[in-house]
Amino acid sequence: MSTTQIPEPRKIGLISLGCAKNLVDAEILLGDAKLHGYELTTETDEADGVLVNTCGFIDPAKEESINAILEANRRRLHGAKPGQKLVVGGCLSQRYSSDLDIQLPEVDAFMGLDEIKSAGSFFDRLLDDEREETGALVEVSRRAAYIPDYDTPRVRLTASHTAYVKIAEGCNHPCSFCVIPRMRGRHRSRTIESVVKEVEGLVASGVKEINLISQDTTYYGMDLWEEKAGPRQPVDEARGPGLPALLDALAAIPGEFWIRLLYTHPAHWSDDMIAAIARNPKVARYVDMPLQHIHDVMLDAMRRETDRGHIERLIDRMRAGIPGLTIRTTFIVGFPGEAEEHFESLLEFMNARRFERLGVFNYSREEESRAAKLPGQIHGGTKKRRHREAMLVQQEIAAELALEQVGREMLVLADTTGFGRTEGDAPDVDCRVHFTRPVKAGEFHHVRITGTRGYDLEAEPLVD
Repeated sequence: MSTTQIPEPRKIGLISLGCAKNLVDAEILLGDAKLHGYELTTETDEADGVLVNTCGFIDPAKEESINAILEANRRRLHGAKPGQKLVVGGCLSQRYSSDLDIQLPEVDAFMGLDEIKSAGSFFDRLLDDEREETGALVEVSRRAAYIPDYDTPRVRLTASHTAYVKIAEGCNHPCSFCVIPRMRGRHRSRTIESVVKEVEGLVASGVKEINLISQDTTYYGMDLWEEKAGPRQPVDEARGPGLPALLDALAAIPGEFWIRLLYTHPAHWSDDMIAAIARNPKVARYVDMPLQHIHDVMLDAMRRETDRGHIERLIDRMRAGIPGLTIRTTFIVGFPGEAEEHFESLLEFMNARRFERLGVFNYSREEESRAAKLPGQIHGGTKKRRHREAMLVQQEIAAELALEQVGREMLVLADTTGFGRTEGDAPDVDCRVHFTRPVKAGEFHHVRITGTRGYDLEAEPLVD
């Protein structure tokens, strides 16, 4: 009697780079691949295909992506599964789709941002190799337009207690240093119903932290109202399905969990948004709001749609309206035309406003961006010096703010048995709380802060 042997499922190895938005893209493409019978493997040498999910935002990210591609190719030439295919996806693939197959002949296929929704059939075509043409398989939509829904299959890549939820895609802002609108298209929001259904499923599965992401979360829903109002009608955010309404709907979901707001833009904050955070205890008292600079000359050159007065008034309103607020921001140094007086103005602002979380980036000259053509490009050495000086200022502020937490009791979400995060700390980018004794991972714990470790805190778990 003969038996039918069931073939082993084909395996996909993943190397995902870049931001949380890119991570969600990776989860979606793996979800579709799983529907087609593929399995994710962490051992890339055993994979039938290896996907490098790239970032193409700034030069260091592009360099990291290229190095990851070359390293993946080197590994498959030295002991990987015979016939393994190398695939490049993500922002770099979308941005340079017409050139990469020539510049990177090692790569077998390139996948665009919109193609993540059909990744399974993409891998089928590549691995079955039934194509008549030679050369790399390139499938990149000219203009990105895809947005996921609540029932879009995903393979979660985060820890079981935390998740990223993409509430919108694309960007309408004209920032002169940025090419994201070219890569990811115009802003397009999901409906409130779609986001709520996804979050309900995540909370039911045990997720304790919902991180809301998009290119600009504060623009959420405004495009939907524009469609209803018509092109000649003013956009009234209070009447549209905007972020305040979404936060209210999410906070009404039963369960103990945090809702965290990432990637906001200062141009679209409103008193309604501030009030929505203040009235909903489940919404973390945490705002990620990249400001990029503070001097009006720089803000104008960056086309940030704000000025210093607007930013300072907004911060005052946020701090007054949301007690205990943690603000995370980022700044760019070395932007074209940045004089010493502009940089000194930035340092003065940092010292005056004392942001709880702050990062500094050197300006990256991106081809196809407006800023790339601006006069007054800054020498690399000057950028590095300004970066170092700004970070030294922030290190001193952060150390002082950390010391002020000693003796306080607070709620902490444990990422592992040894450390966790406060309400004021987003995953991967912010500080940690180190426990003096092991706790249960993936749960909330009441702790007392007993000391500091640089940016981080030490805490004694309390009996709940």
